[in-house]
Amino acid sequence: MSDHHSHVQEFFAARAADWDRRFPDDGPAYAAAVAALGLRRGDRVLDAGCGTGRALPPLRAAVGASGTVIGADLTPAMLHEAARAGRDRDAALLLTDAAALPLRAGVLDAVFAAGLIAHLPHPAQALRELARVVRPGGTLALFHPVGRAALAARQGRRLTADDLRAEPNLRPLLAGSGWWMTSYADEDARFLVLASRVR
Repeated sequence: MSDHHSHVQEFFAARAADWDRRFPDDGPAYAAAVAALGLRRGDRVLDAGCGTGRALPPLRAAVGASGTVIGADLTPAMLHEAARAGRDRDAALLLTDAAALPLRAGVLDAVFAAGLIAHLPHPAQALRELARVVRPGGTLALFHPVGRAALAARQGRRLTADDLRAEPNLRPLLAGSGWWMTSYADEDARFLVLASRVR
């Protein structure tokens, strides 16, 4: 395991038990972001970097009993908290790296990724891997329950031009990784980018 992966695991493991209590009001933002994916009954969807699984119940509701929901995360403690909250009833939980998924090519209809991109050591590689497992025309949602400026303020930092999630940086990154950006929203209340898997 790389030093970066170990650092990510340590960071989130130390916060896993209190994660949901720290952000108790994010539920509606997650539900709205999941709705924006446009999932249908029977669809197959991955929550990449699912953490404690806050998106898993709305993802399950969207795809119904006939659909497939997978929650994948690099940190065992986060998956433990997801299971402790009962969210393993909504999805199969998978301990794995989003940049090396044990899934067949084109098996998914969509990927939901909340807060993931900022924690990737090699974003282009991970986005290519997400594209690999999604069928042509499938959808990716990059989401955060607060916008870039609000998140920077929360973390005590300033936004800079090299911010990966800024539209001028993210659009070519997605395009070079097999995705076509279809919408970009960066507001105080949420950050949501939708992209379509290039055919």
